Amino acid sequence: MRIEHDMLGKMEIPKDSYTGIHTQRALENFAVSGYKIDEDLISAYGFVKLASMKTIFNSAQGTISPLTPNPSNRQVDTLPSTARKDSPRRGAAARGEGRSAENCSPRNAVFQACEELAEGKLSQYIVVDALQGGAGTSLNMNVNEVIANRALEILGEDKGNYEVISPLNDINKYQSTNDTFPTALKIAAIFKFRKLEKAVIELQEALQKKEQEFSDIVKIGRTELVEAVLTTLGKEFSAYAEAISRDRWRIYKCEERLRVVNLGGTAIGTGLGAPKKYIFAVVENLRELTGIGLARAENMVENTQNADVFSEVSGILKAHATNLIKISNDLRLLSSFKEIELPAMQAGSTIMPGKINPVIAEMTAQIGLKVLGNDIVIGHASALGQLELNQNLPLIAFSLLESLDLLINTNKIFAEKCVEGIRANEEKIKSDLYCSTAILTALLPKFGYEKLSEISEKIKEGKIGVKEYVLEHNLLTEDEFEHLISAEHVLGL
Repeated sequence: MRIEHDMLGKMEIPKDSYTGIHTQRALENFAVSGYKIDEDLISAYGFVKLASMKTIFNSAQGTISPLTPNPSNRQVDTLPSTARKDSPRRGAAARGEGRSAENCSPRNAVFQACEELAEGKLSQYIVVDALQGGAGTSLNMNVNEVIANRALEILGEDKGNYEVISPLNDINKYQSTNDTFPTALKIAAIFKFRKLEKAVIELQEALQKKEQEFSDIVKIGRTELVEAVLTTLGKEFSAYAEAISRDRWRIYKCEERLRVVNLGGTAIGTGLGAPKKYIFAVVENLRELTGIGLARAENMVENTQNADVFSEVSGILKAHATNLIKISNDLRLLSSFKEIELPAMQAGSTIMPGKINPVIAEMTAQIGLKVLGNDIVIGHASALGQLELNQNLPLIAFSLLESLDLLINTNKIFAEKCVEGIRANEEKIKSDLYCSTAILTALLPKFGYEKLSEISEKIKEGKIGVKEYVLEHNLLTEDEFEHLISAEHVLGL
């Protein structure tokens, strides 16, 4: 064991642990949900820390001028460029990297540790609960401790030797949870929105293929679940494809909302404790590292205290979820009417042999409902921030990133395991069509409303089909009738 201390006292920490006293207190205080920190959020935090360290240390490209160190307090940028000569483990190979402490500088060790976090190599050590008090301070300190201890390991130093590299004085230098957490959240969300856009495109294209495949299949259209007028199965799928296309555009635009960040604003957006050189440079370094067009907020105080942007983009996810629920429920209805056949994915009952349920459509609707619920949580959590900070950011982060992951996976599954395998039951569609009085609407231009009302009553009395009646009474020839109910005529093409 090793002994670490904070303002509350001392604690024993396992000697080889990458985490320290702040993480340990969080594990004890917030053993509430068991929810893990999102992998993309961890990676984004790695990028945020790397950008901060490179700005402080002077980037490898030499584009950022070194900052003036504080002579009253040893800072990371005053660390020597080579390893300490008196290190008890001088020359020991850095675990897993094959780099010796002899030729590794503290600066490069910190860079490497940040890079490893960004690459997901240290994610297993980010162990605090996703739901926590303190606006995300526990996550920030978990990250700081892991980076510091991994850097110490690379140098050949003992973990916990914070006289060499400190989680607070060094890795958190010129930063606060209040600017690093929301910045990391926005980056993680952008990563996921890009993935979601690709998944939505896949669903859109699957629906468009069905639109073309079913373009000539005339069928009964229904309003309020009652037979109404004629349409085509292709036209129904075109409506689904168009709704998803609209979602795709909305999702694409979300990046614009999220790319404005408050990194450099420290505690409340005023930049307390951070030099102007750092404030103006750190976001530029972060932009280069992530490849995202990030911009420093013009009013960082506003950007620090308000979380409405997360409510806004969650609203876009809510709209997409609404469309997924509508489409999946429509497919279930069309399947129930036997107009389409959904792919059989698994047995549907433990007591009814041969029963197949529309499980993928059902799953899709349930995920949509979950996203609607998350949106309510995000909206309330965003509204209930107080004064200079929103203390609910961990809940906002968990809910938003969860919704994104759920929608990414659902779009892919819905497209691949449901939409792509849909088949039209043309015989059933045609049989229902000829027996339905809805077909009379196609004859409206020929006979007018009153005449068709009379025909409708006689058809009901005689219990015969529309086609049979009009041919029997020489109202139309068969060719005329088929033309009037063709896809071209029904759709006015």
